[in-house]
This record gives sequence, structure tokens and C-alpha cells, in this order.
Amino acid sequence: MKKRQKLFTGIASFLVLVFAAFAFQSCEPETERIELGYVLWDSEIASTHVVAAVIEDRLGHEVNLTSVDAGPMWMGVARGDFDAIVAAWLPVTHEAYLEETQDRIVNLGPNLNGAKLGWVVPSYVPVNSIEELPEYADEFDGKITGIDPGAGLMAASERVMEEYELDDFQLVSGSDAAMTAELRRAIDREEWIVVTGWTPHWKFAAFDLKYLEDPKKTLGEEEHIATIVTPELEGKAPDVYGFLDNFYWTPDEMAEVMVLIEDGMEPIDAARQWISENPERVNSWLQ
Repeated sequence: MKKRQKLFTGIASFLVLVFAAFAFQSCEPETERIELGYVLWDSEIASTHVVAAVIEDRLGHEVNLTSVDAGPMWMGVARGDFDAIVAAWLPVTHEAYLEETQDRIVNLGPNLNGAKLGWVVPSYVPVNSIEELPEYADEFDGKITGIDPGAGLMAASERVMEEYELDDFQLVSGSDAAMTAELRRAIDREEWIVVTGWTPHWKFAAFDLKYLEDPKKTLGEEEHIATIVTPELEGKAPDVYGFLDNFYWTPDEMAEVMVLIEDGMEPIDAARQWISENPERVNSWLQ
């Protein structure tokens, strides 16, 4: 009788352990592959890699990053190719993309306030307003140095060309990297140059620059950068959704990451260094 009781007790204990192990495994969060899209602006490289590092290192999910132009970035999140983007410039720069996709996305609101768009010149250039540019077409070699052609800033700059009747100028597209390289070369030679610019950006820490006044407000006023996600993300990875809903930082914090990258550090390494140095800020995103 005692042997039988011991046998039953042993079987019961074994079943309890098996059930507990199964229950523990079933309670563990599932690992998901999170797709993030971003544009190759220095600001968005910084923010997207910080987000990716938090999702991978703190939440335990795999992250895949894809750099695209602004239009494909918005369409990607609207189609579900991307789970999220943290690179939506609103209300002006990406206004058209938001209008086209707003029924298929979730706008989690600003992740950074105090952003700005404009045209920028070195401070040694004695021009202070876009209205003055027609008088100095030769000095600027008839060129406005821009970024990637799909950027909202470029579409806004096309409107500036029309509004201010800059018939003797050409808006030249390229990339963020090409624009800053042209800016650096011009400053080294003390030449006149106008570039499309935005804040936050590391170039304002590296060079003595100024925004040209825009009396007609064609480039808008203060902007914010927003986080956009797919409607399915909350069900797919609620911890990632919650983190992205809380993700918010300042232009100065973003600039710290941008400077590390500009100094030669790989974006993901710069992101991880910043995260390690700012635990309180990161913890606030994960509450």
C-alpha cells in the first residue's frame, strides 16, 4: 500500500513539474521579427538605430532595418511591409504621405518636438532671407543643394522656388551625405552655398550656419517627428507597441547620437553607447 502511495505521489509530482514547465514556457513572450523603415537622414539614422537597439537588447526581438526614400517608407508601413517608422516629419514635410495613408496606419504622436526645416547658408554669407537670393544668383552659382528627390523637404523646396520666383536657380537633388559634403567643401574654401537643412542635425554643431528667413512660411514653421505603426503591431508585439508609444526624446539627445556617428562610430554602436549612458531615459520608455 505504501509503495503504491509513493508511486502515485511520484507520478503526481512529475506531472506537476511538467505542467509548471509548460505553463512557464507558454507565459514567455514570443520573439518576433520587427521590421523598421527609415530615410537616410542623419536624424532618422540616429533615432531608428536607438529604437532597434532597445527592441533587440531590452525586449529580445529580432529587428530588420531597411532604408528607403520617404514615399516608399510611408507606403511600406501602410502595406505592412514595415511594422513601424520613427521618421515621420509633420505637419508639413510628410503631409501628403499622411493624407494618403492615414486610414491604414496608427499615428502614435511625436517622438521629438522642436524640429525645423529651412534653407541654410554659412554665417559668413551676407544674405539673411530667401527673398534676397535673386540678387545673388551668380555668387551661389545658381544652385540650391538639396537631398534625396523623394524627401518632403525637396517637395517643399520646389514650392519655395516658385513662391520666390527663383528662376535663375536650380534645385539639385542628391542625398544627406552628398549635401553635407558639398557644404563642408564650400566652407573650407569660404565659398557661397545654400543647402536644404533641418534641425536636429549635426552640421549645426560642426559649422557656423544660419537659416535664411522665409517670410512666406513656404517651408512651414516648427515641426515634430512622429512614430507611425501598423494597426497589427499591438497584437503582434504588444511590448514593442508600448515602447514605441512611450518613445520620446529631445533634439539635444538625438544630436548626441548623431555626433557619435559623424565621428566614425557605426550607428548601432553609437545607439548602444548612448543607451548605456542614459538608463533613466530608456527605462522611462519601457514602463
